[in-house]
Amino acid sequence: MRAWRCHAFGDYHDLRLETVPAPAPAGGEIVVRVRAFAPGFPDMLMVQGGYQLKPALPFTPCAEFAGEVVARGDGVDAFEIGARVLGGVRFGAAAEQVSAQVEQCMVLPPAWDFARGAAFLVAFKTAWVGLVVRGQLQAGEWVLVHGAAGGVGLAAVQLAKARGARVIAMASGAPKCAVVREMGADHVLDYADGDFRDTVKALTAGRGVDIVYDPVGGDVFDESLRCVAPFARVLVIGFASGRIPEVRVNHVLIKQYAVIGVRAGEFGRVDPQAGARVNAGLASLAASGTIVPHVHTRLPFTSLVEAYETIEARHVVGRVVVEI
Repeated sequence: MRAWRCHAFGDYHDLRLETVPAPAPAGGEIVVRVRAFAPGFPDMLMVQGGYQLKPALPFTPCAEFAGEVVARGDGVDAFEIGARVLGGVRFGAAAEQVSAQVEQCMVLPPAWDFARGAAFLVAFKTAWVGLVVRGQLQAGEWVLVHGAAGGVGLAAVQLAKARGARVIAMASGAPKCAVVREMGADHVLDYADGDFRDTVKALTAGRGVDIVYDPVGGDVFDESLRCVAPFARVLVIGFASGRIPEVRVNHVLIKQYAVIGVRAGEFGRVDPQAGARVNAGLASLAASGTIVPHVHTRLPFTSLVEAYETIEARHVVGRVVVEI
């Protein structure tokens, strides 16, 4: 089979499309004929050597996929051969076939094509673990979503609205803001307009937001701490800005808010039973038809490098998907 391979950490332009042996499923695994996979910012960081997980070289990047089951390992009876599924791995999805743990896969909703399926799991799992599990979001609460035009941001907007929250979303530029508004955000603010603290405070009648969902970090995180309500939950999703901010704990004490780290994949690995409940909630959410993963563009299998260029240029609204 063909697979994209990383032979050295660094420039993603050095990735190669090679012929490698097809995987065989271990016990508890299925092999999926990949029809689409969704490169993401963490995948790009992994290739560059800047992610917390550094696989042994060479490796195949990318975490999310959708396709058809072609083989099952011992003890697997969850999916028939030929079943249409979506799923996730830590790396290895940028290939014509991938082997994945059965509990990390779910049925592809009939209304979705493979591209939408590939764009679902990581973004919405991050949103679910962050907002529902760690953030304990309640209906009627105010949520401030940063980077709302990105994959994890758009997922957070949709999930928060599905759970009855009031959403203030932030993105850069009119086109991105328009898509975020279409996805249901109650208020959309443009980073180009400058400081957002006063606007957020005004929208919440001076109280501030109950949850901050922040995959950006840097100055955005710093200013967010100035517009939180008492007992707010500040969810640390990532640092797309490039700067890891610091927190003054006396301010945490005075305002009585919580700063909470969110690693959706690690959450399930640390607590498999809780992870299974998250996956069950996601499967129900996908089947409900209340959310739709947003696919920015679809590229052919030979264009993984172009996908990363689009991601690095911050042109993406939602997710880039590579189809095979």
